[in-house]
Amino acid sequence: MNAPIIDPLQGDFPEVIEEYLEHGVMKCIAFNRRGTLLAAGCYDGSCIIWDFETRGIAKELRDKDCVAAITSVCWSKYGHRILVSAADKSLTLWDVVKGEKISHTSLQQTPLQARLHPGSSTPTICLACPLSSAPMIVDLSTGSTTVLPVSLSESCPGSIPPSRNKFSDGSAPFTPTAACFNKYGDLVYVGNSKGEILIIDHKNVQVRGVVCIPGGAVIKNIVFSRNGQYLLTNSNDRTIRIYENLLPLKGGLEALDESTNNPDELDGVEKLKAVGAKCLTLFREFQDSITKIHWKAPCFSGDGEWVIGGSANKGEHKIYIWDRAGHLVKILEGPKEALIDLAWHPVHPIVVSVSLTGLVYIWAKDYTENWSAFAPDFKELEENEEYVEREDEFDLMPETEKVKESDANEDDEVDIVTVDKDSTFSDSDMSQEEICFLPAIPCPDVPEQQDKCLESSSKLVDSNHSGSPLSEEAGQNGQATNHTSSPTDVMDISAAEDTGGTRLKRRRKPSEKVLELHAEKVKKPVKKIKPSGKSSKIKNKSVNGHETSVTVFSDDVSEKSH
Repeated sequence: MNAPIIDPLQGDFPEVIEEYLEHGVMKCIAFNRRGTLLAAGCYDGSCIIWDFETRGIAKELRDKDCVAAITSVCWSKYGHRILVSAADKSLTLWDVVKGEKISHTSLQQTPLQARLHPGSSTPTICLACPLSSAPMIVDLSTGSTTVLPVSLSESCPGSIPPSRNKFSDGSAPFTPTAACFNKYGDLVYVGNSKGEILIIDHKNVQVRGVVCIPGGAVIKNIVFSRNGQYLLTNSNDRTIRIYENLLPLKGGLEALDESTNNPDELDGVEKLKAVGAKCLTLFREFQDSITKIHWKAPCFSGDGEWVIGGSANKGEHKIYIWDRAGHLVKILEGPKEALIDLAWHPVHPIVVSVSLTGLVYIWAKDYTENWSAFAPDFKELEENEEYVEREDEFDLMPETEKVKESDANEDDEVDIVTVDKDSTFSDSDMSQEEICFLPAIPCPDVPEQQDKCLESSSKLVDSNHSGSPLSEEAGQNGQATNHTSSPTDVMDISAAEDTGGTRLKRRRKPSEKVLELHAEKVKKPVKKIKPSGKSSKIKNKSVNGHETSVTVFSDDVSEKSH
């Protein structure tokens, strides 16, 4: 698509299904940082990595010990590693390039979601949200876990309240809890079943602030935008809320320390709420006021300007798109299949959705070219019209342009070495090599094709051994070459065959002078050398072979040579 001729007034969001990907039954998806690779977790326990540029499979990660469905996939910051959580209570960390398993950890509960630490290029810790227990920090290298608090207590702020009813493993029963890292991973934001957002220092396992959601509904999803400026929550009251992050992107924990150390009359929960009010502020609310549907897998666009959410109703594949101001701009309607996961491309206006049947649909923009948008004097014609050119229109220097002088200084040096930093990836470390594409691995041929190749190659070998048309004609004349001839004779024969082969290819007739020269060169050695016995017969046969190699080109020549 030509970027300069695209109408800039069109909305930068997808509109139609461009393509779909099919490989087994896919359950969850995740883009890498640049959007060049798409990881998909499958029902059979494998993780498929798609090359999103070519829409082909770049690599398949499969653990023989894991046959349970994949619940989530997560890329590391620079794409070197992938974390896969499965329904068999396992967390597996993969090396993407080598396709090897780095570590394997088993939890007591099934992890519904797992996220790698975003501040490290080669992370070894992750945030896991199990099905029936509190979110935890997992050290993938050692397998140790640290359970995070999910609620407050008046007597001991930041600690986990005691529970009367517990499971056999000692964990407290409650609904699944959502959690996520902030942009640089120094804080964890946890959404609990009481409608509270807890801001937690995960290293010290301490609650530093709390924000209460209006209505106190259960928080099902919580996610940050890519730039870290906005936080999205999805609650059971069928409302998506956007909060603005008031903390600095870098050093958020230090800013919390400063606000906490200030002398204040408040104490306990009220103090935590006061700190939370300095961290997050409600920005927008999104809901369908007519149908009042529940939302599935809401997320931000790559630049944070758009918010999308999938309908949780069974039997429909609808994606709602809002702008950040809160206006509903588009409803994408797909096939009659339930939607289970969503992802927005980090750079382009492309949305990828996963259906209940395991297909991945790619939604893209339906571009319309508008030439007059960038050329005000350009007129679009519905039919051909006769054009009358000006007298100086196609001159090298028209009169209208002679008056204009160029403002550019030709002596200025143009910098073609310095690379401009992309604002989308402003936090990228230029010294760190980032994986954008995976090398293609050649697939083995089908056995039938290999057999065909062997047959064709054997035919070629047989044809080469049987000889060229020259040797066939020589055989008909009763002349055959002997393979026991001397090396010099063999070289002469091969040279003659080479010259004959090239002539056959070009379809030329040799001149009479050339034929006479060849005949003299062949006859001279026979006159000078007087061999005896078998050697004379061999050389005579080879000489005859030279003579017969010339007879192919014309009948006249063959008569002269014989």
